[in-house]
Amino acid sequence: MPSLLIDRVSRAIEAGAEELLRHQRPDGAFVDDPPGSILGTAGAITALHRADPAGSSTLVGQGAAWLRAHQRADGGWGGVVGADSEPVATAVATAALRITSATDSAEAVRAGRRALAAFGGVAAVTDLAVNHLCRQFLSLAGLPEAGRLRRLPLEIVRFDDLRRRRISFRTAPFVALALMQTRTLPAGPLRRASLRRAQPAALRLLEAIDEHEGHTGDFSEDPWPAALVCLGLSHADLAPHLVSSIVGFLRRSVRPDGSWDAVTNLDLTRSAFAATGLIAAGYGNDPRLARTRELFHRCQQQQPFTVLGVPAGGWSYCCARGWPVTLESAEIVAALTGFPDHGNDPALRRGVEWLLDRQDQRGSWSLWVRDTKLANDGPCPGITSQGIVALRDAGHGPDSAPVAAAARWLLTRQRPDGTFENLWYRDFTSGTAMVLDALAHAGHGAHPVSVRARDWLLRTQLDDGSWGSGNSPAGSVEETAWTVHALLASGSTAADEPIQRGVGWLLDTQQPDGAWPAARVCAYIRQHMHYPNGAITRGLALRALSAYRIRVRGNV
Repeated sequence: MPSLLIDRVSRAIEAGAEELLRHQRPDGAFVDDPPGSILGTAGAITALHRADPAGSSTLVGQGAAWLRAHQRADGGWGGVVGADSEPVATAVATAALRITSATDSAEAVRAGRRALAAFGGVAAVTDLAVNHLCRQFLSLAGLPEAGRLRRLPLEIVRFDDLRRRRISFRTAPFVALALMQTRTLPAGPLRRASLRRAQPAALRLLEAIDEHEGHTGDFSEDPWPAALVCLGLSHADLAPHLVSSIVGFLRRSVRPDGSWDAVTNLDLTRSAFAATGLIAAGYGNDPRLARTRELFHRCQQQQPFTVLGVPAGGWSYCCARGWPVTLESAEIVAALTGFPDHGNDPALRRGVEWLLDRQDQRGSWSLWVRDTKLANDGPCPGITSQGIVALRDAGHGPDSAPVAAAARWLLTRQRPDGTFENLWYRDFTSGTAMVLDALAHAGHGAHPVSVRARDWLLRTQLDDGSWGSGNSPAGSVEETAWTVHALLASGSTAADEPIQRGVGWLLDTQQPDGAWPAARVCAYIRQHMHYPNGAITRGLALRALSAYRIRVRGNV
């Protein structure tokens, strides 16, 4: 019976909340200890080797040694430490070692090339842009696996709307690598003239990004794209001040073990999910969480991000001068609705207005650019679900125009098996659960689409009571929590056997210190590279268990 579990659930919620709060900094941000990134490290040492060979030789050597130490037994690399080998990290790490330390890394390079061949070569990377990046690194390393490089159309930078929709958040590395090609790939007279006309516009875009970020050189607080920009500009002998600034960022952001993170600063991502989890657990009035509310107020964007055409009023995943994104902004809006006196919060009102402005014409939400054509930016069922939940929490009714439009779009996006995609988390359990939850918030919990989604989730529960990716033999805290929460929102009762088993698994998985183990469910490169985020893990677990406790106490 649910009542037999409720005391244990309450103890788990309190232990989990207090453990999560121990990861809060005095400024209100929540921190985590992510694993080192193979891609970030490979990119950083390649860029430093090119742009600062004398000053950064020690860092390059340490990073190369770290890559060799984390090569998998099959000769490949995963995206982060502990992940299985995959072709993107394998291609880039192999090339980076060949470029930066060919003698010391000769055997590692040979093993990496064998592993890449076992994947089917670079052809195994289905994302065209990422495929090109792999080929570019292999080409710089002089490896035949690069094949023929396609020329990047630098001229697209002269047409802002087209660039935003086609390239979106990949603008900075695209521009830098296209500039590099002006020096490394031959072109005829007409093409050279066209490239000369495009080059000033391309450099202005990179300058605009640097200006928005406060001249930090971090290019989205991420060593991988920052390294690509540094590498491209240094090869092209352009913008030495930007190259120097990025070198400084890469030198500052190296980890003590000689590696680099996938993303250096995820303060707002972690804090958003921590806050919604703690608020669900009943901590909305806790003075410690008030510091996080102040963080959200301080970090609300005050300037538009012109490069992607995004107005002020949203939030980035890192800081006050980062790249504003819908995912984190929607989660922060939802969090702000859970604080005392939220009806008088100007940051919340402005955030809701920003979210409404960012809705696509089709009713969905994308990550950065409205109505983008780039598959990895949007439209996204997961982010659209977050938008619905945030607006409902902020007072929009299920029949309000933006909620109804988003729900209509979601109802058209179901896959034949009942699932939904999620561009920024591991498919397909996360997307299916988030959409089911959102459709219930939008008044469509009994719709046939919701029924099919619910039935798929129930069919894919694992024998131990957890949920995984849908085709994984092991469950994760994140996917189990998403699913339990969604099933409860869509009509399941606390007494239902799948809910009891899922809650029991979450309780059994909690560690002695109150934390839950994080799985690699966050997408860095969709379908290729995923990483863990402990704050998301804890926040989702708290939300699921708190929803269960509310149902038990309400005898539902």
